[in-house]
Amino acid sequence: MSHLPQRLDNPDVLVGQETGDDAAVYRLRPDLALVVTTDFFTPIVDDAYTFGAIAAANALSDIYAMGAQPLMAVNLVAFPIKELGPELLADILRGGLDKVREAGIDILGGHSIDDREPKYGLAVTGTVHPDRVRRNRGGMPGDRLVLTKALGTGVITTAIKHQVAPPASAAAAIAGMLRLNRDAADAMATVDVHAATDVTGFGLLGHLHYLARASGLAARVDAASVPFLPDAEMLADAGEVPGGTRSNERFLASRVRWPAQLPAARQVLLCDAQTSGGLLMAVPENDLEALLAALEVRNVAGSVVGELSEGTAGSILVI
Repeated sequence: MSHLPQRLDNPDVLVGQETGDDAAVYRLRPDLALVVTTDFFTPIVDDAYTFGAIAAANALSDIYAMGAQPLMAVNLVAFPIKELGPELLADILRGGLDKVREAGIDILGGHSIDDREPKYGLAVTGTVHPDRVRRNRGGMPGDRLVLTKALGTGVITTAIKHQVAPPASAAAAIAGMLRLNRDAADAMATVDVHAATDVTGFGLLGHLHYLARASGLAARVDAASVPFLPDAEMLADAGEVPGGTRSNERFLASRVRWPAQLPAARQVLLCDAQTSGGLLMAVPENDLEALLAALEVRNVAGSVVGELSEGTAGSILVI
């Protein structure tokens, strides 16, 4: 995409594609901006209803990461209806609709095409006050990094496809992917978070790289403080690693310094491509305890996984 213009000469475009942020933001008036995003993917679990709900939660996540509230959604569907039948598609759409209604909004239409490989997701529109947009830039030296969901969904969903995922591991991954980031975003709004993003396809370290680079800072991650889903390390050791995670590892090879003693499985999981992952927030030290308390009261597990620091922009040190 390097040949495409990166900046638009429009002062009302508050967030475009210049830093690879989670959603676009367009100011309508001094006290109101639209937030627009889209996401869709192929099935990652066997149950059609659950797939639809996870895809919807994943698409909504970008709205929450920007500090916004969802307003409406439309469906994006690719499906081989002659081969798989309308009942299966109906289950996918019902899962998406139920999850969207859990978020307090509705699906107002959409578009479908015939495709041999099923795909489902949403285009979502939200609103936010222009002064309250949370971006993936703006972090400051000394900001602590708080993560709100455990890692490992890429590895575990790969194991689900291969029918080797332990039931408890699969259940934990699905429960995490189904949970909206609404409560985490509500907690984020109570303090002065400097920067935020959600952890999805680029993995924890990939999204942190972009956040740190856009903030002009380096980052440090304490691998022992990062939460992982049950059996995720075991499955990574067994080779249940998706292609997206391997791509992340290659991309991060020159951007991350690894400790020699770090187990290989843990290194994989720090790069693991997530679906409907948690929020990653850069919060000043004096607001850290208030943020953790706000997360706890909303039953969100917040983990302090590292900090931002002076250094080469986008570089990451894992300890």
